[in-house]
Amino acid sequence: MVELKEYQREFIKFAIDNNALSFGTFVLKSGRTSPFFLNTGLFNSGATLALLGKYYAAALVDSKIPHDVIFGPAYKGIPLVASTAVALYTDYKIDTPYSFNRKEIKDHGEGGVIVGAPLDGDVVIIDDAMTAGTAVREAIGIIQKNNANLAGVLVSLDRQERGKGETSLSAIQQVQEEFAIPVVSIVSLKHVVAYLKEIGGHEKSVEAIFAYWRRGEFHRKNSIESELICYGA
Repeated sequence: MVELKEYQREFIKFAIDNNALSFGTFVLKSGRTSPFFLNTGLFNSGATLALLGKYYAAALVDSKIPHDVIFGPAYKGIPLVASTAVALYTDYKIDTPYSFNRKEIKDHGEGGVIVGAPLDGDVVIIDDAMTAGTAVREAIGIIQKNNANLAGVLVSLDRQERGKGETSLSAIQQVQEEFAIPVVSIVSLKHVVAYLKEIGGHEKSVEAIFAYWRRGEFHRKNSIESELICYGA
């Protein structure tokens, strides 16, 4: 059975209440038609950003990934990494340096690509949901150019979808295998489904997600089928 930790349960409710996590019909960049969509850009107020940072911080502490610096890829990762750093200090008294990159190199003032703390020691990337892993791979390149150690990646949602090409792996699993690092998330889609079944009233959305699973859009179909049995589908 899927275990839901309290911060995961709170995050899913928070995302649904703010319409950031929606259920319906959505065409993704990959061309797939998905029955759900997460848009962290809708956490666009002081209150929602503060709460979002708390959930990222909780997941990072829970993951036990060592980190000297947290890094947010431009542009979506910038508010995410800043709010996570604030929450780490406010909730856990962990004063973590953070930085982010510019899309364009600055040729005046302090110059350079990196803003904030130098990339040094163990670095964890903070980003939103990972679909193809393109933005994360760009961030990994920046960290490697600065001779820092890539310690891991933290995202909001693991969609549990097949990655690029003919593969049985998800985008997250592809990055984990390619770079030999942990990639963790505040929640995975299985947590979302477990929460929807727990609160009730979302039967159509749950069945649409199950149907998407059965079409083979998710990685490792056999393990997904066993999870469906756990859910009583």
